[in-house]
Amino acid sequence: MSMDSNIFERMMRKNRIFKNRDVLRHSYTPENLPHRRKQIETLASFLLPALNGETPSNILVYGKTGTGKTATVKYVGKQLEEAGRNLKVNCYVHYLNCEIIDTQYRVLATLAKALGRNVPMTGWPTDQVYEEVKNAIDEKDQTIIIVLDEIDKLVRKGDEVLYNLSRINSELKNARVSIIGISNDLKFKNFLDPRVISSLSEEEIVFPPYNAEQLQDILIQRAELAFYEGVLDEDVIPYCAALAAQEHGDARKALDLLRVSGEIAEMENSDKITREHVKAAVRKIEADHVIEAVRTLPTQTKLVLYSIILLHENGKRKSTTGEVYAVYRSLCKRLSLDILTQRRVSDLLSELDMLGIINSIIISKGRYGRTREIQLDVPAKPIKDVILDDYRLEALKKMEKSFRSIITLEVFDYTNQKF
Repeated sequence: MSMDSNIFERMMRKNRIFKNRDVLRHSYTPENLPHRRKQIETLASFLLPALNGETPSNILVYGKTGTGKTATVKYVGKQLEEAGRNLKVNCYVHYLNCEIIDTQYRVLATLAKALGRNVPMTGWPTDQVYEEVKNAIDEKDQTIIIVLDEIDKLVRKGDEVLYNLSRINSELKNARVSIIGISNDLKFKNFLDPRVISSLSEEEIVFPPYNAEQLQDILIQRAELAFYEGVLDEDVIPYCAALAAQEHGDARKALDLLRVSGEIAEMENSDKITREHVKAAVRKIEADHVIEAVRTLPTQTKLVLYSIILLHENGKRKSTTGEVYAVYRSLCKRLSLDILTQRRVSDLLSELDMLGIINSIIISKGRYGRTREIQLDVPAKPIKDVILDDYRLEALKKMEKSFRSIITLEVFDYTNQKF
């Protein structure tokens, strides 16, 4: 390879797939939202009083993942702020993702910072932070719309912040506040105090899933912005839309498939995105989801999964609960970790089965009773690498050479009922 040519410049010259891949990401809000006109107009009608100096109702927005809830709320919020500027009315929308900002303190501190107050992210009494938020809001005649996306994640840790914010208008003299909660979980209100429900859910909007035809329209709109002309085979968009329609009409899944298909075509130096690239994208996305799920597992569950991987790598393609437990016990002893009971480990195996990481079936052993037969259902190496990335399990790397003898002895002991 010549050292006088820049690798990125060469790649840029070859890259004739993407014109702007960012329009296929979840964070992008398009200027036009196909098939959401009804929801847009309903939300806008609820927020219209803000432009007349009145207090809008609080609103709950429901719908499954990828049904356009966040994009619609951001789109309408942007239009509201624009209309406010044109009419010389102070209307501001503050968006918070409660998957990240997931406690009462963080919500209040983030709002305070957005409103220009210097509040630390930890350390102050919550009441003091609330006072800062209230005073900042009430400094002038204005309407503040607080959007709490993934509101169910916040509610599971307590609804005090919703209780306070939903009643803040009674303490304000100059300003007004409206809350928009966005949730994938139609049942999340079960976690709320009845007093919060009565004040929070004044209006509700439900977003239905997209069908395959609607998903095609969304993909066509984004593809025109994302790709150079002529790079998409004609069956790519219908195929992506059909696959996503099977996943509860998830537009995010459809956009991910299209983007990853393009990235795979790009890596292969292909001039076209084909159906085969979409199939490869499906496999990659599924693998990425599994890896992310494993990364967030508790340490004990990771160790149970690691025991299955060790058995798999040493020729045991199908293991019993007892064999997995025998290896798990041995690893716990070597790592000086608490050893869970076999019943609890059996529960963890059921959870791994539900996640699709292992496949387990109950088989009869005749007069010896029944047992669970366990098989790894995902590629072993990437899962193993993720587990070993956990600093609490890093000592496993140093033990790898001795694992074959550990497994042989532990499985032998289990088979002979010696442990």
